[in-house]
Amino acid sequence: MSQFAINVLFVGGSFAIYIGIAIWAKAGSTKDFYVAGGGVHPITNGMAIGADWMSAASFISMAGIIASSGYGASTFLMGWTGGYVLLALLLAPYLRKFGKFTVPEFIGDRFYSKSARMVAVVCLIIASLTYVIGQMAGAGVAFSRFLEVDATTGLIIAAIVVFFYSVLGGMKGITYTQVAQYVVLIIAYTIPAVFISLELTDNPIPPLGLFSDHSASGEPLLSKLNEVVVALGFNEYTAMVDNKLNMVLFTLSLMIGTAGLPHVIMRFFTVPKVADARWSAGWALVFIGLLYLTAPAVASMARLNLVTTIYPDMAGQVENYEDAAANPIAYADRPDWIRTWEETGLIKFDDKNNDGKIQLYNDAADFSGRGWQGNELEVSNDILVLANPEIANLPGWVVGLIAAGGLAAALSTAAGLLLAISSAISHDLIKGAINPRISEKGELRAARISMSVAIVVATYLGVNPPGFAAQVVALAFGIAAASLFPALMMGIFSKRINNKGAIAGMLTGLIFTLVYIFIYKGWFFIPGTANLPDTEANWVMGISPLSIGAVGAILNFAVAYVVSSVTEEPPQEIQDLVESVRYPKGAGTAIDH
Repeated sequence: MSQFAINVLFVGGSFAIYIGIAIWAKAGSTKDFYVAGGGVHPITNGMAIGADWMSAASFISMAGIIASSGYGASTFLMGWTGGYVLLALLLAPYLRKFGKFTVPEFIGDRFYSKSARMVAVVCLIIASLTYVIGQMAGAGVAFSRFLEVDATTGLIIAAIVVFFYSVLGGMKGITYTQVAQYVVLIIAYTIPAVFISLELTDNPIPPLGLFSDHSASGEPLLSKLNEVVVALGFNEYTAMVDNKLNMVLFTLSLMIGTAGLPHVIMRFFTVPKVADARWSAGWALVFIGLLYLTAPAVASMARLNLVTTIYPDMAGQVENYEDAAANPIAYADRPDWIRTWEETGLIKFDDKNNDGKIQLYNDAADFSGRGWQGNELEVSNDILVLANPEIANLPGWVVGLIAAGGLAAALSTAAGLLLAISSAISHDLIKGAINPRISEKGELRAARISMSVAIVVATYLGVNPPGFAAQVVALAFGIAAASLFPALMMGIFSKRINNKGAIAGMLTGLIFTLVYIFIYKGWFFIPGTANLPDTEANWVMGISPLSIGAVGAILNFAVAYVVSSVTEEPPQEIQDLVESVRYPKGAGTAIDH
């Protein structure tokens, strides 16, 4: 059986399961559509949260950026994991006690203002839409390779699949689909990692293999990787970053952005009780940890495999790395996996010195004495995990499995984000402000229409994303960090913050963060509209657009506090409400007001 047929079998089989679940769990009411009826078991919900959380950025792109950047990119792991702890401890049980369907509904009621609710809707839509762009782009990458089509066609296929099971099933369908997707993606991620760890280190447990000896050379794996990349002009893989301020702000931005992501918060409204929300969080950490503990090993092994594929003399015991680096493979002898990925446009070769060989190295290093005239191989960060089984010559069924897993990761999160967008539009905007008397049937129709429109917009923007998947997702986290997280925290833990302060804070954080991002990434992410190159030399105080969300959050807190201090206190009933929410006991089901 050909590799294409195997891929179609795995991908098609998994999609049949997802769509079948969506039909079986079709939402028949707004409660089914928004919170899956409110009766999801904590373990089931924890697994669904894990799938919702482990997006294309986690499955496809995170290991890729760690592979290319080394220790410095570990901020993605620290920020996303730490943020989930913040969400589980500081927000989830209290929001569950409040018992509403959506984040904007909490903000609107807590700050006793329709205007606050509408500002929250805008913040939610911008953050979620930015996030879903990364998911659709990641799904397009996976489809383009494994179904052997161009990236745009892959993106459209992904959009069609998401449309069917998200629009049909709502939260109820998405919940049980995400359980299936978690099973697919975690198996797909760990099985290739076990194979590769065995191949490179003789250790079947990837996190332990990362700190084991490299089989071919006898050196510790990370030491071997450091030697290989340094010989090609790169920094040591395990080297500390120079810009520690940016690293701290980036980690903080990811952490508080994680805690402010509405599509994850919504999942805690699907369980019957507050205690179940806490148990859901605990189980989700277990399910997420299985992948996040494996990712650094996958990244390191992928980087070593890639380099030693191009420079075979570097693989074993090496007396002189300079000589080994001078003997790359000929382009005509490149392995099949490079040929296949070249067809997608995600690997590009440019023979700058016309010697017929592939020079892969750091352009900033001077290797002109070897006759090299520049790096000749461009490899997208988004393909390293997907290509890893092929690089390591693993069986065809493993390649098919990781294809299904990558798509499951991208589509599961995309579905959750689209649901957050549609609920904000139908429940908070249409029912909450425009037409409070809309019928349940009309609201359900509006939710499905708004989700369909969001899919179209995300697909259009996903054709030209403002970065690779993990970068786009980091931008979304920054927007959520600067706008929603402070409002949620102050809404729960401060009785003094009033509606004027909350609105001023959210608008300040959102506008400041968006303007800073657009200056470097292009206005509204439109290619060619950036004011400055996105390089460290142009960043203000060395703070990248990916890290600015933390600064926006600080401004949000400060403005909200100052404005609230010089204006009237919230009404006594609101202060009593805040007091009651702090003690998450005895909450009933999520209710519609």
